[in-house]
Order: sequence, then C-alpha cells, then structure tokens
Amino acid sequence: MSDATMPVTPQSVSSIQSSYCAQVQRRRLYGGLTLLIFVVLMVGGFNIADSRNAGGFWDGLHQIGDYPAEVFSEAWEKRADLPGLIAKYLPALIETINIAAVSTLIGAIGGLFLALPGTRGLAKWPRLVPLFRRMSDIMRAVPEIVIALVLIFVLGGGPVPAMIAIAIHTAGALGKMFSEVAENTDTKPVEGLASVGATWSQRMLLGVLPQVAPNYISYALLRFEINIRASAILGYVGAGGIGYELRNAMGWGQGRFDDAAAIFILLFGTIVLFDQLSSRYRNRLTGGDHQ
Repeated sequence: MSDATMPVTPQSVSSIQSSYCAQVQRRRLYGGLTLLIFVVLMVGGFNIADSRNAGGFWDGLHQIGDYPAEVFSEAWEKRADLPGLIAKYLPALIETINIAAVSTLIGAIGGLFLALPGTRGLAKWPRLVPLFRRMSDIMRAVPEIVIALVLIFVLGGGPVPAMIAIAIHTAGALGKMFSEVAENTDTKPVEGLASVGATWSQRMLLGVLPQVAPNYISYALLRFEINIRASAILGYVGAGGIGYELRNAMGWGQGRFDDAAAIFILLFGTIVLFDQLSSRYRNRLTGGDHQ
C-alpha cells in the first residue's frame, strides 16, 4: 500500500502561517473597530445626557456624597429611635415580600405554560413554537416599571399593579429559561410514554418535569431574589410596599432621614437574607452542595 499522506512542504507551512496571521489581524481590526464604536457611543450618549441635565455632571460630582452623609449623620444622632422605626416599617417590608412571592409564583406558572409548548421536540403544536417564543420575548422585553406605570394609571396605586407587572416580566424571563432547560432533557422517557399511548400532558408531567424540576425551582428562586428588588423599586413609583414609604421619607427631606435609614437597613438585610437562603437551597437542588 502506498502512503497517502501528503508531504508538508515549506511553501505550505508558510501559506498556513500567513493565512493564520491574516485572520488574527482581521480579528484585531474588527475588535478595535467595535471597541472604538462603543467608546464613541458612550461618550456621545454621556454628552447628550449631561447637556440635558439641570446641572452638569462634573459640576455636581463633588457633591455626590453629601446626601448619604446627611442621612447617616441624622440617623446616628437618632440611633435610639432606629429599632422603633424598623418595627414601624416592617409591615411595609412584608407587603413587598408578599408582592415578590405572589408575582414569582404566578410568573413561574405562566413561564411553564409558555416553555413547554415553545420547546422544540416537545411541543404539542410544533408550528406554534415561534408564537410561544415571541410571546415570551415580548413579555420580558418590556421593563416592569413601564408595565406598572400603565397599570397604576388604569387601576390606581397599590400592590396589585406591581404584582401584575412583575408577574408578566417574570413569566417571560422564566419561559425562556425553562424552555432552554427542557430542550436538553432526555427524550427516551417521553418516547416510552408515547409508545404506551400517553397523552402530551402525561408525557410532560411524567417524562419531562421530573428531569427539569430541580433547575426550574432553582431559576424560580433566583427570580424571587430579583423580584424583591423589583417590588421595592416599583413601590417607589407608587405601587405600594416599602418602596412607597422610602419615597415619602426621602421626599420629606431633612428631619426624616432617620426613617430613610431604617428603611435602607430593612431592605439591605432582607435582600442579603433571601440571597443567602436562596443560594444555599439552589446549590442543593443543582448538586452543588454535598454536605
């Protein structure tokens, strides 16, 4: 048998080397152009925003720490009142947590109903997969605060507009993540159930959900952390909860900075607490904690 391996000549090595160098130069050129465009857009956007502000950014930069210093100073002077203020605003914090919990639950259920019909290879109606995916895209593309402002105009202020707004955005976000997880499932259990005459709902319930449940719960818990922050922000625009109390305390100004400090303490402690609890539970679900 003759040797079919082609000999490597110096000319071929030189050609490969020059081609590689040309590709590296093109990538560097494209990368440099992309970075330049990004810098130009950032500088241009900053200049436009700065020109439209009531005051210049650089002119007021030295005052950036004045407000936090005033809040801290007044809170320290009235530190004996902080425990009472924390107890005073605890019901508003509980309302914020309730908004986040209910909206996460509703959003997770909505995301599940968007994900399974929108997963390639598992959808009951394959032609409608793009429809369910676009619905998920639209729901998560609109920020919660925009939806909340529209609902506040229609329904009035309170926790209901915040809950609906966060639930809509959560359903779109979790629908996308749930769908991606479902696409990587093992289809053998689904095929086995189909061979014995199981319906689509039974195949999803018995063949898919047991595989994806840990990841689904993990994503839902992560979204719950995000929704606590979102519910506090929406409260600031009139959707109830502790954010509404924070707006009133900050709007009143000097004299109620101790109230603002108490609310900040509550918010910070709550976010850190739920972040730690959720992280530990998510690690157990995904196999990251073997203790």
